[in-house]
Amino acid sequence: MKRRINIWANIDWVVVIIYLLFVVFGWINIYAALYTEEHTSIIDMSQRYGKQFIWILASLLIAAMIIVIDSRFYLFFSYILYFAVGLSLILVLIVGKEVNNARSWFEIGGLSLQPAEFAKSVTVLALARYLSKQGKTPAVFKTLPVAMLIIFTPAMLIALQPDLGTTLIFFSLVLVLFREGLSTYLFISGILAVVLFIATLLVDSVFIYAAIIVAGFIYHLIVGRGAWISVKGLVIYIITGAALFAAIYFIRGSVPLELVFIIALVISGLLYAYYIFRHKARYALITLAFLLGSMVFTYSVDYAFNNILLPHQQTRINVVLGIDSDPTGAGYNLNQSKISIGSGGFTGKGFLQGTQTKFKFVPEQSTDFIFCTVGEEWGFLGTAFVVTVFSFLLARLIWLAERQRSSFSRIYGYGVVSILLFHFLINTGMTIGLVPVIGIPLPFFSYGGSSLWGFTILLFIFLRLDASRDEHLV
Repeated sequence: MKRRINIWANIDWVVVIIYLLFVVFGWINIYAALYTEEHTSIIDMSQRYGKQFIWILASLLIAAMIIVIDSRFYLFFSYILYFAVGLSLILVLIVGKEVNNARSWFEIGGLSLQPAEFAKSVTVLALARYLSKQGKTPAVFKTLPVAMLIIFTPAMLIALQPDLGTTLIFFSLVLVLFREGLSTYLFISGILAVVLFIATLLVDSVFIYAAIIVAGFIYHLIVGRGAWISVKGLVIYIITGAALFAAIYFIRGSVPLELVFIIALVISGLLYAYYIFRHKARYALITLAFLLGSMVFTYSVDYAFNNILLPHQQTRINVVLGIDSDPTGAGYNLNQSKISIGSGGFTGKGFLQGTQTKFKFVPEQSTDFIFCTVGEEWGFLGTAFVVTVFSFLLARLIWLAERQRSSFSRIYGYGVVSILLFHFLINTGMTIGLVPVIGIPLPFFSYGGSSLWGFTILLFIFLRLDASRDEHLV
């Protein structure tokens, strides 16, 4: 006979209490950000904070429904939910409501829903279902492409809306793959990619390519069988590059140096292939892969920045990196955000006493920049409290994930941690100038029904799975 489990007794109430604390504190700060003497009631339905009260009540109902549903539902219907939300992401591009030049919303009887917010939880469910199958680990060559396809398909559909901020959040799920056994070489490659990304925006790309070649030569020199082999490879590359440069210059009169670096590497790599296969020089293949991957990545970043990003997006990135200074234009939001948080001092100006907030110097102060209200009215103590409790929440979720007997539940738990972590880091980071202003909500704090419901679903599905951790799923 199957043992009956008291689900409500097994729920991790520590996480639930933190959730309720954040939701209520976020609601209070939305009220503070939009407070006027004409609308003093916090449940005034004509104001955003009144509507947020309705979203909160609805989110509590959603949480309760998630808890009472059998945990196996989330496993067995994960793919169906994934494809259903994927279809909604396609439909919103066709019939969705356009807001701020982005077609991201469904308008249903006066209620606006953003399917991208719900795509996060179903993507984590589908990824957990796939990776939890027997023999499926990201370290296996056949597994990784499918896992990446699950992650990036909804991300690309969201990018078409366009919604760059939400798109970037899906990249956080790569952290789940590392927990499940993805090679440390790829983890190091990810760190190098971040370094290259920033360097490409700060330094002329030709110098980046030269630095990549030097780094590859040093690596080959250290792990190779002799200095002569490394020097030979470098000489082949230099001769190939010089010949290619001369040929292009003779034909066109001008030379795209970036492409010369890449094409010369491909040609010299083919010439060097005889040595690689003859001596089974695995390190040489790694070197070539590193060089080619780094150069192509650098070229794609440079091309995307100059040809794909909109001018205001380029300016935001340049402001954060210190390349441009535009305190009255693209840098206005960031500048006012810093002033707002800094003016709060150690203890803050007091509830409803924020001047930057009251006179609306900070745009989107109830959504993307809600953290500014915390900083101004509650000061360093308030922001430190939020950061500390949120860090504790993430640590608690990691602990819950590690105690799961089911790989499906564990993987889903780490997916929840990854998404919440990236949301928190990017949102708070952009308010203090550490990352570009890309516009994503602060979990459980920012105004919006879709956002709050999306995070509630994401979190409480994991709490439901954890409550049934003694049951065998996969």
